[in-house]
Amino acid sequence: MSDRARDPAAIERDIEQTREELARSIDELADRLSPKHAAQRGMAKVKEEAGLVAEDLGALARREKQDRPRSPLTGPVLIGAGVVATTLALRMLLRRRGR
Repeated sequence: MSDRARDPAAIERDIEQTREELARSIDELADRLSPKHAAQRGMAKVKEEAGLVAEDLGALARREKQDRPRSPLTGPVLIGAGVVATTLALRMLLRRRGR
C-alpha cells in the first residue's frame, strides 16, 4: 500500500509514536547535558582516578612490584608531592636561619 493510500488513523498513530520517541530523546539529552549530572559524572571520574593513584602509592609504599602504574597520574602526583615537600623544607630552613 502506498503512503497516499494510508488510513488517516494509521498516520496519526505513526505521528504520535514519533512524538513520543522524540520526547524521550529530548529528555535523555537534557539529562545528559544537565550541569548537575555533568558534575556528578566528573566527581565519579575524579574519585575513581584518586582511588587508582592511592592504590599505586600503596603498592609503592609496600614495595610491591608493578609492571606499570594503574593510573597515568601517579607520576605527576609523586612529582607534585616532592615539590611541595621541598618547598616546605626550604621555607622552614630559611625561617630558622632568619631568626
